[in-house]
Order: sequence, then structure tokens, then C-alpha cells
Amino acid sequence: METAKNYVLGADFGSDSVRVVVIDAANGKMAGSSVSNYSRWSKGLYCDPKNNQFRQHPLDYIESFEAAVREAALTCPEAMANIRAVCVDTTGSTPTLCDAQGNPLALDPRFADDPDAMFILWKDHTAVKEADDFNALSHSWGGTDFTQYMGGTYSSEWFWSKLLHVARKGGAVLEAAGGAMEHCDWFPALLTGTTAYDKVKRSRCAAGHKIAWHASWGGYPSPEFLGKLHPFLVKIHTSLGTETYTSDIAAGTLTSEWASRLGLPADTVVCVGAYDAHIGAVGGHVAEGVMVKSIGTSTCDIIIGSRPGAGESEQRVAGIAGQVDGSVVPGYIGYEAGQSAYGDFYAWFRNVLMWPIDNMGLSIEPEIAKAMEKKVLAALEKEAQTLEPSENAPIALDWINGRRTPNADQTLKGALSGLTLGTDAPSIMRMLLESTAYGARAILECFESGGVKVDKIVAIGGVARKSHIGMQILADVTGRDIHVTSDDQAPAIGAAAFASVAAGLYPDIPSAQRALCAGMGRVHTPDRQRTGVYDKLYERYLALGKFEEKQRRS
Repeated sequence: METAKNYVLGADFGSDSVRVVVIDAANGKMAGSSVSNYSRWSKGLYCDPKNNQFRQHPLDYIESFEAAVREAALTCPEAMANIRAVCVDTTGSTPTLCDAQGNPLALDPRFADDPDAMFILWKDHTAVKEADDFNALSHSWGGTDFTQYMGGTYSSEWFWSKLLHVARKGGAVLEAAGGAMEHCDWFPALLTGTTAYDKVKRSRCAAGHKIAWHASWGGYPSPEFLGKLHPFLVKIHTSLGTETYTSDIAAGTLTSEWASRLGLPADTVVCVGAYDAHIGAVGGHVAEGVMVKSIGTSTCDIIIGSRPGAGESEQRVAGIAGQVDGSVVPGYIGYEAGQSAYGDFYAWFRNVLMWPIDNMGLSIEPEIAKAMEKKVLAALEKEAQTLEPSENAPIALDWINGRRTPNADQTLKGALSGLTLGTDAPSIMRMLLESTAYGARAILECFESGGVKVDKIVAIGGVARKSHIGMQILADVTGRDIHVTSDDQAPAIGAAAFASVAAGLYPDIPSAQRALCAGMGRVHTPDRQRTGVYDKLYERYLALGKFEEKQRRS
């Protein structure tokens, strides 16, 4: 099949910006790209970090996407004229309340500045109490346990917890709401003119991993169960419909308005959306036995496994974030885990160190202060690399933003233990790098104790690409080779794979992966002597974690 002049467009909506890439569907090469930051988000609007509130305005998504596509077009006009399909991935769970027509309430002038009318970003932790209530009811009400394919714990980062929190606050937004959507469902629906609840195609990836959808109980949690938490959740349930779709399926084609606004062909296919880490895992060569770790501000760990055979029941893995048929690669069970903070832990330390510069009114030029902020972590990593691990080294607990896996608990806190007067900034930096690696090892052990074998680890994302010491420590702590992809385009390549299949250019995702995915750029091999030291330090990490859990329960 001649695909030399076929291109696909991927849009990766991250926490801070949207990145648009144009990919040659024949070989995965990038023809053009652009990044556009969210203007309101960059100003800190609608967020309250001290109360773990992080909200995003839908106009940030619309304006940034349009700007990024237009800018990318300047570098590859011929490719833009031959776009065959568009694939969108987003953070998740990032839901919003919508009006009766499926439009986010923040687009209504009455709610333009109301955080509860906006998208609730994945890392918003305002719904801890609601997650606890979901879990308690699910484990005790006498009906189906809706957490059984989510590792046994529903998280405050997810759909029902967040919307239950908003529902309990009440007010005008509740009266105006006709239902709710995930970001990855709404944006493809916007582009295709299918935002009406009976037309939107819901993502299997989002539904299964965060909205507690599973075929064995007929879809979403039952209205009877949801009604016990809050009557408004029953209304949301009705808006979700009954069907879910994998991302190799077309949500529709661009409307004439959007084709004109973006300068794309009017018959351009738009895929059903999905979450960024799941799309990225496809671009990172996910397969049976191959775990793809998307490592950035947080992590998401993805692997796939075979469906159960005839007469067999699906194996449930305790403690992970979820397992869903078709959520990553159609035809396979997609397994997810992750850490609520990875790069964010390092950024916290940087911000602590920068506090005097930012807050004491010192006569330092803004350009110099900005340069210091950009360089401080790299300088600390360079010094930390000269330090050898020892059994008496201080230990950090990486739960500074709660714990996602094993056994989600967003009420848990981070900790630093074993500090002395000789503990300097590079020592703390190494301690933080080691702590996130310990968290990653705990996830590996969780998967393998549940029967999911991990033969290979591939790391993608900003931290994986930039932090050589971080990936080496990860190799040393886990005792595994860490393969880092040769470029930072894994989410874009994953999006290209789905878009190419939806456009009919490849028969299935594995075929598209073979044609499009990049190779490995480097491999970090564990130092066995250091691994022996880390085995002992890891035991101290686990003990510190048990202490923190005990303190939280007391």
C-alpha cells in the first residue's frame, strides 16, 4: 500500500500545554510540530495548590490546539494538505460537567470563572473523602464490588470521586449540568460535532480505567449504587450511554467549521480519544511482557496481557490502578499503575531551594533568577552522580502527592528520614532520585506478585530522556535494564499508530507499531554491586512506608 503521501496528526494535551505533531504514516518520521501553552493555566488561574485544587478552562484547550495546529502548518504545508486522520490524547482522569448539549459549563458566561464548571485536572486531590466513600460503599453494600478490576481501590484522582465532590457542594453548576465528559471524550466530539450525549463515542481507555466500566457488570457502576452516594451521579450515569470504543475507531470526521479553522481536509478522520500514557505506551513498543513507563511529573506504567480463554475468568491484579480489555491495544487486557509524583518531587525540592531568590526581594535580575531555576536540578544531579549509595544513606518516601500504586491512597504523605548535619543538597537530590526508583520497584513487585510478568522495561517521557542518573538509579534499584527510546515522540507515534489504523492505512495496532515506532536510544544496565546495596535500602524504604501508613491510621 502506497502511504508516502499520507500523514496523520497527533495532539497530546499535557498538564501545561498541547503538543501537535504531523507524522508521515509510512515511516513515523515527524514532518512538523508545535507546542502551545495554556494561557490561563500558566497564570495559575482557578487553581489553589495548597488545597490540592487544579482546574483548567476549556478555552485553554481550544485556543492552544488551534494555535499549535496553525503553527505546525507553517513548517509542512504539503503534509497538512494530506492529513488523513487526527488522534487526540489527554491527561486523565480530567472530567468536567457539561450542559444539556454536551458543552462544558465553563463555556457558559454564567460559569466562565467558576472552577467547579471547569475540567478537573488529573492531579486535583480535592476528592479524597469522596474516594473513601466510594470504596467503603463498594466494599460493603452487598452488591458488585466496583473496585475489583481497579486493584481494589478507587482513587480521588478519578471521575466519580471528583464529580461527587462537586455534587456535594451543590449550587448553580449542579442545576445547569446535563451530564459530564472526560477531556479525551469531549475534544474529539467537539471536532466532529458529536457532543450530544447520544452521539459522543466514549473512550474505552478512560471509561475502564477511571469511570469503573467493565463488561462483566454491564458497563458503568449501577444507578442503584451511584444513587447511594448522591442522586446527581445517576444523572451523570444516564449521560454516559452504554457503549465504549477503542481508539482505532473513528469518532467521526472534522466538521466543515473545524476543517476550515485548522486548514485540514474536510474528510479528515478523528479517532476516539484516549489517555496520554496509554497512547504513549503504544508508541513505546508496549507488548506482552513489555512495560512502558511514562516518566514525567508523575508516572504511568502500562503493560498488556492476553484475554482469558473460553471458560476462564479474568485474572485480577490486586493493588494496581486498573485493568481493562482493549484500553491500550485492542484485543488485549491493558494494565495500569503509576506514581503520583516523580519529576514533581524533584521540582518541589527545586522550589524549596529557590524560595529565597523568589521571595526575599533580593536585587537579582529576573533573567538570572530564571536561569538559576532552570539549571539547579541539573547541577544537583551532576553532583549527586559522584555519590555512591551506602546502607546508612538517608531515605525518602516518594508519596509527596499521595500514593497511586500499590493500593491508591492520596492521604499518604512524603517523608525524609535519616538526615544528619552532613546531609547536603546533592545528597538530598540523590535521596529523592532513589525514592522514586523505590516506588517504581514496588510497582514491579505488585505486578509480578499478581501474575503479570515483566520481561522488559521501556522508559519514555521528559524525565526518562533528560535524567541519565535517574534512569541509572532506576536500573540499579530494580535490577533491570532500562531501555530509553531514541526520541521523545512516543505519544506522537502512538497517536500516529491509532490514526493510521482508523484511516485504514494499517490493519491493526501491532502492524502500525512495527512500521512507525522508533528504536531505543540507550540502555541503562544495572550495577550489581549497587543493586545489592539498594536491596537493603529498599527494605528501609518499605519500613518507612509502613510507619507512615500506621501514623495515618492512628
